[in-house]
Amino acid sequence: MSKKVRVRFAPSPTGALHIGGVRTALFNYLFAKKHGGDFILRIEDTDQNRYVEGAEQYIIDALNWCNIPYDEGPGKEAGFGPYRQSERKDLYKKYADILIEKGHAYYAFDTAEELDETRKEYEVNGKTFIYNWHNRLQLSNSLSLSQEETQEKLASGAAYVIRFKSPQDQKLHLKDLIRGSIHIDTNILDDKVLFKSDGMPTYHLANIVDDHLMEITHVIRGEEWLPSMALHQLLYSAFDWEAPEFAHLPLIMKPVGKGKLSKRDGEKLGFPVFPLSWKDAKGYREEGYFPEAVVNFLALLGWNPGTEQEIFSLEELTDIFSIERVNKSGARFDPDKTKWYNQHYMQEKSNTSLAKAFRPILEAKNLPIAADRTSVGYMTEVISLIKERAAFISDLWDLSDYFYAAPTTYNEKAVKKQWKEDTADIMGQLVVVLEGITDFSSANVETVVKEWIAAQELSFGKVMPPLRLVIVGDMKGPHIFDIIAMIGKEDSIERIKKAIAAL
Repeated sequence: MSKKVRVRFAPSPTGALHIGGVRTALFNYLFAKKHGGDFILRIEDTDQNRYVEGAEQYIIDALNWCNIPYDEGPGKEAGFGPYRQSERKDLYKKYADILIEKGHAYYAFDTAEELDETRKEYEVNGKTFIYNWHNRLQLSNSLSLSQEETQEKLASGAAYVIRFKSPQDQKLHLKDLIRGSIHIDTNILDDKVLFKSDGMPTYHLANIVDDHLMEITHVIRGEEWLPSMALHQLLYSAFDWEAPEFAHLPLIMKPVGKGKLSKRDGEKLGFPVFPLSWKDAKGYREEGYFPEAVVNFLALLGWNPGTEQEIFSLEELTDIFSIERVNKSGARFDPDKTKWYNQHYMQEKSNTSLAKAFRPILEAKNLPIAADRTSVGYMTEVISLIKERAAFISDLWDLSDYFYAAPTTYNEKAVKKQWKEDTADIMGQLVVVLEGITDFSSANVETVVKEWIAAQELSFGKVMPPLRLVIVGDMKGPHIFDIIAMIGKEDSIERIKKAIAAL
């Protein structure tokens, strides 16, 4: 590539950034970094009626949390700003006027009521109204009116929009980096509004002008913009500008059934669809996902590395990413797979860092936990024993509660199965054995208890399952002697005595 690669992510600040938007940003970021280029954030806020306070900052925070920050954009000026379209509105009229001068656009004075009436007439005759070459000379615009009439209307302050004059009887040959060659008959295109009566450009004009002025070389965006590609290519030609290369990413599909993944799917099936929480909807961050996991699973939604490898760091993704390996068809979202990724990255974290992250959860329980059990050392040791079963930091409490406090209840099914007539007597004898042990390490306690079981000619089933039940309160947890060694002799004996009295 001779030119420096410049790509942009251009969301509208109309609410929370959908996870599909994050993937678009990610693919732009990876493409830019792969080719030593720039990743630009542009806020497309021309529709001020839909602008939502806080949405722009949310977008920036989301990109930063995912570790895919932009190189240029709001707050990171680099000679191509402003990066909010609302701050660039004065320049768009000039370009709309250029199109009119070149004969590629025209003033349209039709009122909403007139267009609605025309639309109804078409429907009565079983037709669909499209404002383009076949009827524009019958409508109220600068093509059907004389130059004098047009000037009179403009001078009188009549409301107008500026429409693009779509060509007639042409065949467009477009190229998409993902979808290949696309052929469009211009007769089916409508004359899109480029400039609105409120003095603001529409998406189409602002998008093309900004991409040109910001020297964007590649437009990588969602599949929903594919129908706009023909108009955008025509606009580049009308301005005599070199068009960027286009790539339209496949949709992220629902986990079940057909259709695009939506917020409702997340609410229904219990998974986030936003990177960060927004109002009443929780985000991946707040649900306990690691940004590395989110980036990893998003990268593989619609992109194929060409190998069986599923785990990639951001650096590895940058090295291997290729826009040509993005699929054409939609990618089904799998909530279980996202948890699998998070569990992988959970195991990659150091036990100490997990202990520090877990501490606020433990403190929030407000339980009378001994001070030595809230030390980083103790918590780190606990996490080393149970973290392989955890997918999230929040899982750690249910997996380790018995390390911090004695059980207050016992699993009913387990009691029914494990607590026999002679169990209380056996547990009482075991207390005596434990009281006689001075080296309370896991290995030594295990050796002494197993030797005692053999000497008493007891089965392991008579002793070990009930022992776990009284220590843990359930039939869960790591090696029982590791647990006993961690909580210590005094607490272990106290738990056995308490269970004998209770059961």
